[in-house]
Amino acid sequence: MKCWPLLLTAVLLLGGCAHHRAAVQVPPAPAIEEASSSTVVKSGPPPLDSPAETNGVLLSTKPLLVETGVASWYGAPYHNRRASNGETYDMGAMTAAHRTLPLGSIVRVINPENGNSVVVRITDRGPFIRGRIIDLSRAAAAQIGIITRGTAPVRVEVLKTPVPLEGGGRWAIQIGGFGNERAARDLAGHLSRRYHTAQVRTFDSPVGDWWVRVRVKDDLRTRAEEMMRDSSVSEAQMFLVRLD
Repeated sequence: MKCWPLLLTAVLLLGGCAHHRAAVQVPPAPAIEEASSSTVVKSGPPPLDSPAETNGVLLSTKPLLVETGVASWYGAPYHNRRASNGETYDMGAMTAAHRTLPLGSIVRVINPENGNSVVVRITDRGPFIRGRIIDLSRAAAAQIGIITRGTAPVRVEVLKTPVPLEGGGRWAIQIGGFGNERAARDLAGHLSRRYHTAQVRTFDSPVGDWWVRVRVKDDLRTRAEEMMRDSSVSEAQMFLVRLD
């Protein structure tokens, strides 16, 4: 029984040590605002409103000009043929034809029916059908969902042009399409006799119709517009077209 006091003293000492260890405070984790921003890793897709760049243009760019009308698309008959800017037309590229925008312009085409959009570069001239404002490559048309229908109402936003839209440019009139070469050449002869300072050329298209293009003196837009007002061609349509 003499050892009982010693045993009790040892237990009390051990208990005191254990209590002391439990009282040790662990430093708290640093607050969120104290963390270095360089260590933060964000996952997931970027915000929808973050700017993206296509053809060297920020898609958040404010449009220089907005047009609404009908879009169409052109494919196989024109594929691998020379476009108006001198390049070879590739129906798999993101390009388009427009009658009056400067070649090399960058535009966004939006299909309001499904919300799809595509950014294209203007490399060609057309469409030469009344009521249509832009002719898309097959790939661009597929992106906004108009391949099956062939045409659709669209909104065209001009994002960038190589030259100012106001003034300048080389302009002409295009008349057609004629179902046969003779009708086109007859009109070309008539216009050449009537407008002595104009250059008149007849040519056919890959789909077999014929066209007449009239270049007025100095390629001025005002002269081309005057000729359109003064001339009437019942058998074909007339279009103002920019050559550059």
